[in-house]
Formats: sequence, C-alpha cells, structure tokens
Amino acid sequence: MIRPKWNQLWSQVDPVTCWLCDLGQSHTSKKLVNSVAGCADDALAGLVTCNPNLQLLQGHRVALRSDLDSLKGQVALLSGGGSGHEPAHAGFIGKGMLTGVIAGAVFTSPAVGSILAAIRAVAQAGTVGTLLIVKNYTGDRLNFGLAREQARAEGIPVEMVVIGDDSAFTVLKKAGRRGLCGTVLIHKVAGALAEAGAGLEEITDRVSEVAKAMGTLGVSLSSCSVPGSKPTFELSADEVELGLGIHGEAGVHRIKMATADEIVALMLDHMTSCSNVSHVPVRSGSSVVLMVNNLGGLSFLELGIIADAAVRSLEGRGVKIARALVGTFMSALDMPGISLTLLLVDEPLLKLIDAETTALAWPNVAKVSVTGRKRCRAAPAKPLEAPDSTAAGGAASKQMVLVLERVCATLLGLEERLNALDRAAGDGDCGTTHSCAARAIQGWLKEGPPPASPAQLLSKLALLLLEKMGGSSGALYGLFLTAAAQPLKAKTDLPAWSAAMDAGLEAMQKYGKAAPGDRTMLDSLWAAGQELQAWKSPGANLQILSKAVKSAEAAAEATRNMEAGAGRASYISSARLDQPDPGAVAAAAILRAILEVLQSQEA
Repeated sequence: MIRPKWNQLWSQVDPVTCWLCDLGQSHTSKKLVNSVAGCADDALAGLVTCNPNLQLLQGHRVALRSDLDSLKGQVALLSGGGSGHEPAHAGFIGKGMLTGVIAGAVFTSPAVGSILAAIRAVAQAGTVGTLLIVKNYTGDRLNFGLAREQARAEGIPVEMVVIGDDSAFTVLKKAGRRGLCGTVLIHKVAGALAEAGAGLEEITDRVSEVAKAMGTLGVSLSSCSVPGSKPTFELSADEVELGLGIHGEAGVHRIKMATADEIVALMLDHMTSCSNVSHVPVRSGSSVVLMVNNLGGLSFLELGIIADAAVRSLEGRGVKIARALVGTFMSALDMPGISLTLLLVDEPLLKLIDAETTALAWPNVAKVSVTGRKRCRAAPAKPLEAPDSTAAGGAASKQMVLVLERVCATLLGLEERLNALDRAAGDGDCGTTHSCAARAIQGWLKEGPPPASPAQLLSKLALLLLEKMGGSSGALYGLFLTAAAQPLKAKTDLPAWSAAMDAGLEAMQKYGKAAPGDRTMLDSLWAAGQELQAWKSPGANLQILSKAVKSAEAAAEATRNMEAGAGRASYISSARLDQPDPGAVAAAAILRAILEVLQSQEA
C-alpha cells in the first residue's frame, strides 16, 4: 500500500527540518531534485538511461554516442558547458550532430580532466580528429582550450571553434559576443559535414564562417533560479529584460511590458540594426533560418504566439524564412523567456541544416520554405439545407424570436450570479460563457428572422453555440440541440417535443458521461424531461411544461447537496461545494424563460 510508505517517510521528517524547508522557500525556489550537488549528474544519467543511443563515460560527467566504434575515419565533434541548458547539450548527440558532450555543474564550465577524457575516448575509437565547439564564456574557453592543448601534446589532432552569436551589445565588449542558442545550428552544420566525410580543417573553416552570419537575442519576463539559490535578478510586474544571456544574468535593457508583436518587432529591430556592432546583416531579400527558442519556463501557447509574430514581422520586412525551428533548444533552467536566432543561409548551407540526424532534441523540420507556402485551406462548403416549409416572419417565427429574446435577457441578467457559483467549483466563467451565447444569439436575430421550422431552428442554434459559446457548455448545448432537432423533422406536436427532449438528454449522457445526480446541468434538464413524458399521452397541455420547469428548478437547487460525479467540480472536495451547480441553475432559468413567453402568448 502507498499510504503506509508515505506515512513512514513523513515520520522521518522532524519539525525542525520542516521549519528549515519553509524558511528556505522564502529565499529559494522549489526544485524536484534529489540534491543540489548531484542534480547535474542525475539529469545526465536520466537522459542516457532513457536513450539507448547514448552512453556515459565512466568516472566523468560525459555522454557519448553508443555507436562510437562505428565512427572510425570520421571527425569527432565534442561540445558542452554548464548544465541547466537542457536539452543542450546532450540532447544534440547523435548521427549527424555531436559525438559527445561534457557537462559541468549548473551554469559551471566542465572540468578539464573530463574534457580531456572525452577527447581521448573518441580518439581511441579511431576518429581522425576532434573539433571542440565551445560557447564564448571565459570558463569554457579556458577549460576546453587547456584540454585541447594537453590532447595535442599527446599527438591527438584537435581544433576548437568559439561561438559568439549574441546580438545584444551595440558596442563590442573585450570578452566578445556570448555563445547562445545559435550554437545548436553550428552543431547541426558541423555534424552534417562530419557525416559526409569532411576533414577536420574543412569543418573548422566552414563553421567559423557560418557563425559570422548568425545572431541571437533573448528576452525574459523574469529571472531563472539555480537549484539552492535565489533568483538572479528581480523584475517588476510591468518590466521585461531584453538582451540577457543563458546563465540568469541581467540583460542590456529593461523595457516596459508590451504585446508579443511589439516585443518581437523590438528584438528584430535591435538584431538587424546597422548601428549595432553585433547585428545580423539581414535585409529585404535575405533568406534565413529562424529559431524561436524557449528559455525554459515559457508556455507552449506563448511560444506559438511569439513564433507567429516573428514570422509575420520578418516577412513584412521582405525576409524569406527558409526554415523555422520552434521549441526548447538551449534553456536557462526555468527562465520564462525566449530567444530569437537568425542565420543567413544559401542552398548549400540549407542542405546541411536539412541533413538527417538521430539527435533526440533536433526537431523534425519539413524541408520546405516557410515563406511562400500556402498556410490555409478553404473551409468545406456547408451542406445544402432543405427549404423551410413554414413561412419566415409568420406567427410561429415571431414566437420563436420572443422566446429567444427572453432567454438571452435571462442569461445576461444571471451572468454575475453564475460566475460566483462557478468560482466554488470551476474557473468562474459559467456566467460569462452563457452571456457569450446570449450575445451571439442576439446578433444572429438581428441578421433576420429565424427559421420557423423547429428542427431547423434547433440545428441553427446548435451550430451557433458550438462556434460562439465555447467550453464544455457550448459542446453540451450543441449536442443537445442537434439531437433534439431530429424528432422534430417529421412532426412538431407535443409528443414530438417530448421525444426531442429525450433525444437531447440521451446525447448529453452518451458524450458528456454525466448521469442524473452527478451535480451538472443534466440534473435540471433530466427532471424537466421526466415531467414532459406526459406530453406523449392524450390531453397534454402547457400545464405540463409548468410542472416541468418547477421540477427543473427544484433539481437545480438540490445540486447544492450533491457530490459532483462529472465535470470539473468532480475534482473538488464535496465539503467546498455548498452552492447549487451553475449549469443546472442556467438550464432551469432557460426553461423558465421559455415558459413565461408561452404563457404570455396564451393569455
């Protein structure tokens, strides 16, 4: 059983430890690690454990291709740096990319001994030379450089390229441009060349040239937090950090929060401005590879918005986007931000980018230009509708308008109450969702009289709510109305309306998986449907609808004492659910509105 083990574990945590944990949380963020000291080792071990194409080098924080012995006669490619940039660097090990990587602790350069061990390992496998691909940071340059010198002293042919693709600084610093996400593109180009049999000198010269035609710029909504440490910098709620690196360091500008379009435009302006010494010489007519890189903590929703903004902005400047790579390539732990990388390309370089690779983190990018591709398909034509057999604008149609107007007014008046009821069990938008439906119906009515045919009316309403209402409520009402319309195609007498109610309820239960008593809108509708069974008997009249409405209202009120069995409320403790279900309240109110109009028409 799980619970005894959990209790046993909890009993080992003394109150003093709990106090220290709480105290620490006010200064450091929580991380799912076994220990701060061992997190880099554990992360690399996890990647290797789950990927049969990788192996660890015993005694070192080094990952290598598991088919190392098959690389005899090829150039080996090694890269690396501090951990915390996942999936870089080990995620890019594979045929057509890196041979191996050397990882340091979080944001710390790897040890010289481990770098040298990796060089020796690939040399002993029969490779004809090793290229070290190093991001431009002092620690990385020093440690990889020292390992290179030691390896060369042992007779191993080793070259090193230092990548600096940062476009943040308008004036060149003595330390040079920082190595950022563009380094991953260098991994790809070098890997394709090595796989094609290019020599060490040729690969070194080629990637050195490619690196000059590349730039990267980052922006973040807040800093990252290193395990065991406080956030590296603070931003107010209305600020954004522009031009920051991948180690939590602050950027070159602190700007006010703006829309995604505005921030992307600002980034591209900065990256391509001729007044910026580290700019990318992109102009109208240029062809580029675009990388939209998640710095670790941005949602995929935001990433898509940024990608769309970047493509639109570049194409608006006359730039052709040959390929677009969107995802997490080189992160800064949990930093909620992005970086944009632009690489100027021609067809030969594009073929290297497109070359096959087995690297786990390289995306499956289509070998098709982004610019110039048809991005939308025409929507299918709607099926032809049967002509409305009843006269539009007649008495029946006018009555339908009155009913719908009353329903809309009722739902709009209930918006705040339904939202308040929904906040106890959901996201507090039930009233807003129903008001959205009401406004959509009002707009539709302004376009002209609704169909007088009940079947066509319900079908039209179903489509309208499915498109405009949204959420599960829109889907449920759409299901109900679509199914309810079917029995009304042949007849529109009271037995047919009872059958329509049955069909709607059956569809809701089939797809919504709710049942009477589950504390949902179905409870109200089900109670009304039971009363409307009397319409199937001779002598049925409007009085039965009145009883049905009262039953629906009673059922809605009764949901306050029910335990939720379906919907979002089913995940909430029943102790917190002491108000009636908002969906049930809304459904009962709709039925009440219909009844009031029909009664006024009879009077």
